Amino acid sequence: MIFHLVLSRRSVATSIAMPPILSIENAQCRIGRHCVLKVQKFSIATGQHWCVFGANGTGKSLFANLISGKRVESGSYVRYQHGFDVARDLHIVSFEEQQRLWQRDNRLDVSDFSDDAQDQGTLVESLIRGVRAQTEQDNDLLQTLVKTLALEALLGKGIRFLSSGQTRKVLIARALYAYRPDASQLLILDDPLESIDRDSRQRLTRCIQEHLTDQFSSLQLCRRQQDILPGVTHMALMARVEDELTIVQQGELAEVLASDSFADIVSRTPAVSKYLPLNRNNKKDTADEEQPLIQLDNVSVKYGDLVVLHNIQWLMKQNHHVLIEGPNGCGKSTLLSLIDGENHKGYGQNVFLFGRRKGSGETVWQVKAKFGVVSNELHNKYIKGWRVLDVVVSGFFDSVGLYDDSGSAESELATQWLAALGIEGLQTCYYDEISFGQQRLVLLARAMVKHPRILILDEPCVGLDDYHRQLILQTLDLIADQGHTQIIYVSHVTDEKPACINQTLTFIQSESGGYTLEQLEISL
Repeated sequence: MIFHLVLSRRSVATSIAMPPILSIENAQCRIGRHCVLKVQKFSIATGQHWCVFGANGTGKSLFANLISGKRVESGSYVRYQHGFDVARDLHIVSFEEQQRLWQRDNRLDVSDFSDDAQDQGTLVESLIRGVRAQTEQDNDLLQTLVKTLALEALLGKGIRFLSSGQTRKVLIARALYAYRPDASQLLILDDPLESIDRDSRQRLTRCIQEHLTDQFSSLQLCRRQQDILPGVTHMALMARVEDELTIVQQGELAEVLASDSFADIVSRTPAVSKYLPLNRNNKKDTADEEQPLIQLDNVSVKYGDLVVLHNIQWLMKQNHHVLIEGPNGCGKSTLLSLIDGENHKGYGQNVFLFGRRKGSGETVWQVKAKFGVVSNELHNKYIKGWRVLDVVVSGFFDSVGLYDDSGSAESELATQWLAALGIEGLQTCYYDEISFGQQRLVLLARAMVKHPRILILDEPCVGLDDYHRQLILQTLDLIADQGHTQIIYVSHVTDEKPACINQTLTFIQSESGGYTLEQLEISL
């Protein structure tokens, strides 16, 4: 359901009459060798709250980078209001900003050299406050934001220890905290509700709505109609026309929502291939057909005094496709890391994979060989320098990047998976130059090229428009139906799951601290 805050005629009229915070004329930005962003005319005035709406790969993030001065062309095309300071008055919440902070904190990690082998890195409270001098009003605002967004328990934590959803809430708190009523301000929100659990979405929407006043301006990048924020007053539609990314329509919200251009964008549906490039010779291990794929018996995880998981019980049989649900920060990613070879806490406990106790002689790489993974953590690890085809082929070697010699067979299968997901045209592009949503599809292709026994999908639809979400979910059902891969699917979105799901795991807070699991079988 979509709610829109109706501003008074006086506030709308006032915002239109005021000079623009920024304006763009005849902008051109090239991305890669084959695509260019062209914006003929666009402006934002104080009190206007814009939604830039479009499918994956239509240039929304590139457009925001132009506005925020992250492109070298910005100075040639963008004019800011006199006194507007991009570094001070423009605030951004995006997946790219999350990646930047995550990578920076990991570069500065000195835990290997500390006495207790711990380095908290940048603390949440420090990140929100920034470096400017604090006033009593600032402290009051911080307390209000912390309470509204339920961040009390996170203030003393390092940002590298937060879940993706928790980090998103912290970045929004930082952006709203930086607001200065004595100057023109612009807030850029790139799909702010992504990776947020159901309860937090309501808190977040209400908090943002309270700040979208006629004294402030905002620009929301949005891929899905249901995520348009309350308070939006104007909309710009972006689309790809041949090799150009451009604004095809803009104006007041109601007018654009009623347009044929908007209807064309939201009505697209994918045509999924009937047959996927699965390995027909990849048979199940019949020697252990009766053994469960995963068995956890009273498994707990704690870091110091912090209990994350408490007495976890889970039995995943050979025929199970599993949905995992729970609030931000409950330990979903921790649970997954126990089984795919990444987390050392899985050793010495009753963690059984494919009928064998973890740590009973197998190597980490032998464990990884049976898993394909799509996750925020993996997404963050890929940086500049890799072409899309190399990223997909690296899935054969479970490496971040391609360092081993690969043959034509690997490249051919990788190309087939890119084609199955409708992105074969991207294989020669650099991974860091394509959109976030397109990167997500590339990671799915990377996970599937080796035909894993278990495919772990930690919020795979984050950053995807409705068209590509349908494509992912329908593709997963084909994988379940045609191959020998079982699926573990993590989601925060109600009713967003493959139809093949026949087991659910729900995280429930334990009285002893941390979370435990409730397991439910589903009859299909």
